[in-house]
Amino acid sequence: MIIGGIQTHSMIDYPGKPACVLFAQGCNFHCPYCHNPSLVPGRPMAADPLDPAEVIDLLRERQGFLEGVVLSGGEPTLQADLPRYCRELKDLGYAVKLDTNGSRPQMLRTLLSGRLVDYIAMDIKTHPDRYTPLVWFRPDAAALRESIALILTAGIPHEFRTTCMGPLVDSSLIGQIARLIDGADLYALQQVRTGEVLDPDFCRNSGRAYGPEELALFRSLAAAHVKRCIVR
Repeated sequence: MIIGGIQTHSMIDYPGKPACVLFAQGCNFHCPYCHNPSLVPGRPMAADPLDPAEVIDLLRERQGFLEGVVLSGGEPTLQADLPRYCRELKDLGYAVKLDTNGSRPQMLRTLLSGRLVDYIAMDIKTHPDRYTPLVWFRPDAAALRESIALILTAGIPHEFRTTCMGPLVDSSLIGQIARLIDGADLYALQQVRTGEVLDPDFCRNSGRAYGPEELALFRSLAAAHVKRCIVR
């Protein structure tokens, strides 16, 4: 695992559990509003990668204080040794939550079949057919749909998330996404943050941040399709 950053304690990233958050270095997406730009290839790293073995030692020391580990990014499923690292975390007694962009369904299938993750959160940037050119240079809508289906049928707690910025989403697209994830445990509509982002020019000149009233409308459109829909 190439770990580009760590948050040693969080009460919000793993629902119901005090957790450590590990940020995998590298991503195959280029979301303009990405708030972890130092994890994206071609951008200066915030710091040298952490030693995965030292992180395991830290988590061993925190057994009984922490209950979960969140693997976020970047995109963790790009890392070939992710299943082995998840097994190490599970062997320490931690519940494992995966944050993913859904682009690697084959890795998701490996993790699920091995019972190596306990919670999955998938970010859906826009409708799968519209990822290019703003999000993914080599879009694979079928892979995104396959990941959605895997998560919906995995039998473990899960959520889907959409960061709400125009033109990536609007009311029509939110409705289409909600229908794709029909029956999901949770759909979180997230207000965009435009402080430190991957593409500040886009966010400043071309992107559109939605306000509370518009987000409430999006929520009303999506709520009928999922068990719970929130604005975050």
